[in-house]
Amino acid sequence: MTTKAQTYNVDIADVEYLNHGGAPLLAKLFKPQGSGPFPIMIELHGGAWVRGGRENGDTANEALAKTGVIVAALDFRTQDPYPASLADIHYAVRWAKTQAASWNGIPGSVGAMGTSSGAHQAMLLGMRPNDSRYAALPSPAGSGAADGTLGCVIMVSPVIDPLGRYLYAKGLRSDCTPPEGMGERTPPMHEQYWGTEEAMAEGAPGRILAGGEKTALPPTLALRRSYESAHPRPDFDEFIDQYRKAGGPIDVTIFEGEGEGLLSDLSSDIGTQTLEEMGAFIHKHIG
Repeated sequence: MTTKAQTYNVDIADVEYLNHGGAPLLAKLFKPQGSGPFPIMIELHGGAWVRGGRENGDTANEALAKTGVIVAALDFRTQDPYPASLADIHYAVRWAKTQAASWNGIPGSVGAMGTSSGAHQAMLLGMRPNDSRYAALPSPAGSGAADGTLGCVIMVSPVIDPLGRYLYAKGLRSDCTPPEGMGERTPPMHEQYWGTEEAMAEGAPGRILAGGEKTALPPTLALRRSYESAHPRPDFDEFIDQYRKAGGPIDVTIFEGEGEGLLSDLSSDIGTQTLEEMGAFIHKHIG
């Protein structure tokens, strides 16, 4: 016999999780009302690493919280070059672990999810939780043994290969062709964040695995449309192949055709399925 999933009322509040020289970074918390304990997910917005903010995913984050997931949607440094944002996110993972009890969250295990460049950052951090560059910020007070290890990763339409997408946008690939105008819009944002093509390659999860680096391999859910003009499909397929070759557990859902973002309309069949898959995956692996 199946039972109807419980729906929770949600408390929403902005809290400061980190401060750089008087400049606060906020997390928008979506907390289900109840004793829990609830799984905790860090949510990372997209915007080609240099744009966007914690409110980008408000609708989906609140909808997910209603299913019994605590979501902390982050602001992180978008105007500083790589790896500044990864250091902020790594700190936020440790911070969330220290806050778990006060949030009625499940202690010890925190996941990360994101869209586009946010999905890339979630995966990169998931694979390198002990990278000294990402773990550079001192731990929050009372963190004890909390570290940056992620219990799971969810990627929605990821920019999984920064160098691949850069070359794609510039029209320098033979395997896929960018849409008109992308060559003017996109490369400057890559250059602003990454600086060099070498850095783009060094921070590309599929290339990291292909190069033989031994990484963490958290359970991962990857979702996208079969064609997304901003996210070259060959890069996605290559990453999936490399992750599986390395022994990483990864579930993949590809929706046929093209269209808006998967979470842009939660009343649509695709939006509903995406949210349902995300919730089920989170509850399976960390809750």
